[in-house]
Amino acid sequence: MSALRFSEVRKRFGAIEALRGLTFEVPRGSLYGLIGPNGAGKTTAFSIACGFLNADAGEVSILESGPFHPGRLKGRMTALPQDALLGAETRCLEHLEFYGRLQGMTGAEARRQGERLLDEVGLGERRNAKARTLSHGMLRRLTVAQALLGEPELILLDEPTSGLDPRHAHELRELLRRTRRDGRTLVISSHNLPELEALCDHVAFIDRGVLLASGATDAVTGKGQEVEIDLVEAVDLTSLRAALDGDTVSWDEPRRLVRVVYRPREGRAAEEVIGLALRALLDSGARIGGVRKGTSLERKFLEMT
Repeated sequence: MSALRFSEVRKRFGAIEALRGLTFEVPRGSLYGLIGPNGAGKTTAFSIACGFLNADAGEVSILESGPFHPGRLKGRMTALPQDALLGAETRCLEHLEFYGRLQGMTGAEARRQGERLLDEVGLGERRNAKARTLSHGMLRRLTVAQALLGEPELILLDEPTSGLDPRHAHELRELLRRTRRDGRTLVISSHNLPELEALCDHVAFIDRGVLLASGATDAVTGKGQEVEIDLVEAVDLTSLRAALDGDTVSWDEPRRLVRVVYRPREGRAAEEVIGLALRALLDSGARIGGVRKGTSLERKFLEMT
């Protein structure tokens, strides 16, 4: 079951083709990262999913019910645009109450959920403050609270932690993890790749309107089949290759690291490969600076784009 599915979606703005057959699928209950450089088509894809734009070709299905339709999806799907605007004179709690009523909640329920979410995003004490008095980070947290209102099944978030200080960014990430554990699906677009790597269980890379790769985060980063070992200086890798006979061992001179691509098989975990590799390298006189399973999401992004 998918929460969001794009199939050969195309969108053109004059001479610019923003989406060129974009295809990807978001599993239900996942925390899904949508990754790409500026101009990759992420915001266009979000806008089509939300019904702000119509695709020129292809199919979009939301919660297995076809393209966006306000009647079918009322209260089931929410979104946080990157540049969401709020009424300057509207108070925080009034803002959430208004959107809760639009979803069909009673006034009491909208107020109850609004108060709870303001507490969860750290704005409980500012519930009666007008939007114009809030800092950029506070406004961002308020719009995230709006997107979580009503316990929707699918939540689209464009740069949700943009402008937040480290503490509030951490607290928001924990809130998103709790939201996902409640069985809901979150799709997050962000340029903060270390954050997405720590947060998301699935990711997709898009560039120039096409999909480059997608899947479980550990699979995309190679955590189940690659090991990287930082060295202070180059050493003879003959003993390492002998210890890992059949696996691929390569040396990255600019980054001063050894990369091992090993053959996954039953009963063979990354820790076994790491143990064999470290023993062989130490016997060869290597000075080791660090060990990682797989490569980072940032490195994979740079390689692919």
